[in-house]
Amino acid sequence: MATPTQDTNTNLTWRRFEDGVDQWDELTDKIFVQDTSHKCPTYIHKTPPCQGSCPSGEDIRGYLAIVRQQEKPPADMDWREYAFRRSTDANPFPSMMGRVCPAPCQDGCNRNDVDDFVGINAVEQYIGDTALEQGYKFQAGADTGKKVAVIGGGPAGMAAAYQLRRMGHGVTLFERDPELGGMMRYGIPNYRIPRDKLAAEIQRILDMGVEARTGVSVGTDIPVADLERDYDAILWALGCQTGRGLPVPGWEGTPNCVSGVAFLKAFNEGRMKATGKKLVCIGGGDTSIDVISVARRLGSNEAAGKPEDVVHDRSMQHDQAIADAAVPSEATLTSLFTKDKMFAAEHEIHDALTEGCAILDGVMPLEVILGADGRATGLKVCDCTMDGMKPVPVEGTERVLEADIIVSAIGQGGDMTGLEELANERNLIDADKFYQVPGKKGHFVAGDIVRPHLLTTAIGQASIVSDSINEYLNNQEHKKRPKIDVHHFDLNKKLEETGLTPEPFVHDDRGDLRGTDGGDWAVHNYDDRSFAEVVGSDELFLGHFKYEARYLRSEDVPSSDQVLHHFTERMSALAEEQVVGEAKRCMSCGMCFECDNCVIYCPQDAVFRVNKSKSTTGRYVDTDYTRCIGCHICADVCPTGYIQMGLGE
Repeated sequence: MATPTQDTNTNLTWRRFEDGVDQWDELTDKIFVQDTSHKCPTYIHKTPPCQGSCPSGEDIRGYLAIVRQQEKPPADMDWREYAFRRSTDANPFPSMMGRVCPAPCQDGCNRNDVDDFVGINAVEQYIGDTALEQGYKFQAGADTGKKVAVIGGGPAGMAAAYQLRRMGHGVTLFERDPELGGMMRYGIPNYRIPRDKLAAEIQRILDMGVEARTGVSVGTDIPVADLERDYDAILWALGCQTGRGLPVPGWEGTPNCVSGVAFLKAFNEGRMKATGKKLVCIGGGDTSIDVISVARRLGSNEAAGKPEDVVHDRSMQHDQAIADAAVPSEATLTSLFTKDKMFAAEHEIHDALTEGCAILDGVMPLEVILGADGRATGLKVCDCTMDGMKPVPVEGTERVLEADIIVSAIGQGGDMTGLEELANERNLIDADKFYQVPGKKGHFVAGDIVRPHLLTTAIGQASIVSDSINEYLNNQEHKKRPKIDVHHFDLNKKLEETGLTPEPFVHDDRGDLRGTDGGDWAVHNYDDRSFAEVVGSDELFLGHFKYEARYLRSEDVPSSDQVLHHFTERMSALAEEQVVGEAKRCMSCGMCFECDNCVIYCPQDAVFRVNKSKSTTGRYVDTDYTRCIGCHICADVCPTGYIQMGLGE
């Protein structure tokens, strides 16, 4: 869990010893006893928990090391571009995701056990925005002659198109809506995702040679058989743009009961410029927060007619006069969970309250109250407690919330019209572990249509399915995916980049192979376990890190009196010096960050810096085993958990 906000406002310190532990060990005895272990330090690369928690699988530690300018870029590349290249190896939307990702990476950050997590999103936003300002482009791979049809131009489809073009495959995107972007465009308000930056990140992918056909629906406008004939593989990345209705009496068929997906789409398409006087939304996640925040910004206007009409009728559009004459509206969110357990991001909840939204937590819906005209007039609710995921009503707390529009934001589903043969019982598409559609050779699937989740989850699945498609197109057997399936730092690639590629290994030329320390054909004293192990905070020397407050992005959050028509971007970026400072807070878990502790504290001078001409990230220190006595002080004082005592076991 991330450090609670109230705890980060105090000067926290990490304690190596608990109360009552007041006797020093005899260090000299410890050193000489350990001499009998025959163990010496080995350098173990592990995955940091930020990366292990990132569904996109970004090399977060890697691009933070580049931003802090500890890992050096190639001689012909600026560090800002190098950070962009490392970041976008997994995620082609750093500007967008730096703004809206709920950041499970920050929840996983080991720095939470020192003071407060590293502001990974803030750094990613800077990387993405700088890339757009500098005009950095993506490069397509050498043409393979293979063609892939990608159905859906949302995060999963666009990210897969990007990865497939990097591999050299031709890609055609088929999108039902008039514009690409999926939920990034149609499901998230413009004050959270600036439309100019979204368009630029999409265009950067199209510029790789991706063909886009918008406004067409596969299965109705284009038969699936035509795609099977014309393309070597098909990727279904349809997304989930239908909302789940509320499972209470009175909901079904009531015109002013709408889904959160439909409500936000009407707003994001620019058609809805006013809503009801009293809106009630049922949810608790980020979508429900967006609904009530949008309602407060739009306001209401009786001249707009019934608030649900513009949601249901895709041809209806409010004019600017409707918006100009709007007055503030009431927006209420009900959540089964209390605020500290809601799925929405903490800062999103805080912002909504600042904007004058009402959030009733620990409340469950019971019934939609209908008027004589068949429209809803209110929502009957009661207090509840939670038994796991099941709400338990509290008797005697029933009341009615007045409403002229009720919005359900409790989940999403797929629209499989024309594709019924692919649909499972949940109206989604089944996938195997390689994201193939079972029983449909050449068909693959990724994103929300597998299981609705986060944008970052869809982007991560796009990487995996692209590998599967590439293997299929090359008639290769699918490789077993690693236990920790992310984009890892690769020391061999780094050595090649810096001109330090090991010499070819020829067995007959090597003679005695009982040691590698003098060989230029092996990476001595290094083991890559990042594909199987995540390094926890208990493996780090946390005492190395002093308290450092996180650099916080400022937010333009309007008050309840200012919120009407306030569509300015809410999240402000950090300045470059703040971004560098924030990256320096990273503890580089599982990878050496060149602090020199092991060199300084080794009593035998056995640990030494690698010669500068042969040094690079991951190869900063080495050990002279003729001097090492196995005391493991170097491992004790390693802040990052990179050193582990081994060999003699």
